[in-house]
Amino acid sequence: MQRPVVSLLVLQWAWILQGVPETHILTQENFDLGQFMGKWYEVAVVSTCPHYMQRKRGNPVIVALELKHVASQGNFTMMATNFRNGSCKQTFTDYSLTNTPGQFFYHVARFGADVDSYVVRTNYDEFAMMVLLSTERPSGNKTTIVKLCSRTMDVRDAVLDDFKTLVRQQGMSDDTIINNQNKGECTPGEQVTEPTPESQITKKNSYA
Repeated sequence: MQRPVVSLLVLQWAWILQGVPETHILTQENFDLGQFMGKWYEVAVVSTCPHYMQRKRGNPVIVALELKHVASQGNFTMMATNFRNGSCKQTFTDYSLTNTPGQFFYHVARFGADVDSYVVRTNYDEFAMMVLLSTERPSGNKTTIVKLCSRTMDVRDAVLDDFKTLVRQQGMSDDTIINNQNKGECTPGEQVTEPTPESQITKKNSYA
């Protein structure tokens, strides 16, 4: 007599689990990794993490990104260069490829965080919009980061408008977007006098 009760409980749990929404982010259709490699600039960013936002507001500068991939390897390397504390700093991150084109994975040892990175929209020669989902271990704390990258330090208004729409779709206000300031290029290891920012983002007449 107890078996039907157990079976009903199993079915109830199955229904409950089926009702739990899974994170599903669509990447750029027909994503081409080779075209995505090369130099980018992180021109705008927003996050659900207050500490991340505080840190970015304290140093809102455009970050130069250099992406390199060896065809025989299942990963690529991102070199990030930017002004920080009066000098030019450089960091390296190894991204693992996944079975989904346009989706990558990396681990941040400092925070014990696993990060899934999605290229949700790009035209390769002008802009790329990315959504990063971070999960800290063992706490399970989750953070969403949305980034706008450009092949130059300028972006068109239409691209920025599309980026704002993406930010809202991820549950954040576009008023909280940090537009990074253009302080020019820098060479790692050199002491520098940071130039006066020309603007937060130089806007052209159209966006990509």
